[in-house]
Amino acid sequence: MSYVEIPGAKVPIRMWTDPATVEDVALHQLQNVATLPWIKGLAVMPDAHYGKGATVGSVIAMAGAVCPAAVGVDIGCGMSAVKTSLTANDLPGDLSRLRSKIEQSIPVGRGMHEDPVGPGDFHGLATGGWDDFWGRFEGVAEAVKFRQERALKQMGTLGSGNHMIELCLDQSDSVWLMLHSGSRNIGKELAEYHIGVAQKLPHNQGLVDRDLAVFVSDTPQMAAYRNDLYWAQEYAKYNRTLMMALLKDVIRKEFKKAKPAFEPEVSCHHNYVAEERYDGMDLLVTRKGAIRAGSGEYGIIPGSMGTSSYIVKGLGNEKAFNSASHGAGRRMSRNAAKRHFTTKDLEEQTRGVECRKDSGVLDEIPGAYKNIDQVMQQQRDLVEVVAKLKQFVCVKG
Repeated sequence: MSYVEIPGAKVPIRMWTDPATVEDVALHQLQNVATLPWIKGLAVMPDAHYGKGATVGSVIAMAGAVCPAAVGVDIGCGMSAVKTSLTANDLPGDLSRLRSKIEQSIPVGRGMHEDPVGPGDFHGLATGGWDDFWGRFEGVAEAVKFRQERALKQMGTLGSGNHMIELCLDQSDSVWLMLHSGSRNIGKELAEYHIGVAQKLPHNQGLVDRDLAVFVSDTPQMAAYRNDLYWAQEYAKYNRTLMMALLKDVIRKEFKKAKPAFEPEVSCHHNYVAEERYDGMDLLVTRKGAIRAGSGEYGIIPGSMGTSSYIVKGLGNEKAFNSASHGAGRRMSRNAAKRHFTTKDLEEQTRGVECRKDSGVLDEIPGAYKNIDQVMQQQRDLVEVVAKLKQFVCVKG
């Protein structure tokens, strides 16, 4: 489909989905965003749903302002994927050992490494900028400085919720490695600190929703936020790079005879801010639950723990600010999913996937998510599909 345009106070709201399928609370959030004095455009992806502060699946373009709640608390959260030389024929009959080895190598949930890991722990991994990156920790908000040791030990770890590590097959039976994670606890604490700062600023007192508090250009608060935001986005990128290196090590050991080779990594943020230019204006574009899909740019759009995921190439649709969805998107909240489904439903919906099937991940059941194939259909003018993947191992926190 192309987009549907609904009126908004300052800008129209362009939606790549049927507005009737978006919850009223999410539509109300979008209407609130469209009232912001600094807004220049608002695009809504087909996976849109209600989120804290701002709608998940929204792309907000502003001049001289940025809303920290519209980035979300997992700054830099995103995906990485790598195609391997392995095929379905290389896989063992019992996949439980493989899942177990991944879980032993990469801490999940609130877990962390006993000793920090870094690029130097992996032969041939690019190390450029690592020391400079950690040197810049000195410049982040004083309020989170005491978390440095935790941040070091959580680097290269998964987290919980919808974060995952998957082994997948594409339609040619090639094995792919795929993972989803962000800036862990340090990103969350930085985000919450800056949201608190923004809400107290005088220019935000008249807003329709205090969660939409913004920082404006040429202020010390904006400079401090952008410094910490870009640092956290970098943390998230390193986190995924190191997890992928750990995952490749597991694959090398478990498939020694096959001598697996790995293609270049596809990686993309889907909770972040970028400086971009549209209609002759320099804008700050916030993507919360959306990937950049500029012409020819590769991205990843995952489904859920029992459905397909997609490697895509952007079509550069400027009406969507060169964006696309970040996944299937939830169709029910975590609490609603726990009330609605049972572990038997989870077993049924993840049949054929080696994964947790207990009540601890019931809120991640595929039935709690929108239909990924329908979501892909709705954004045919935003991306083209390069590969369709289906997981056979899924690790959750």
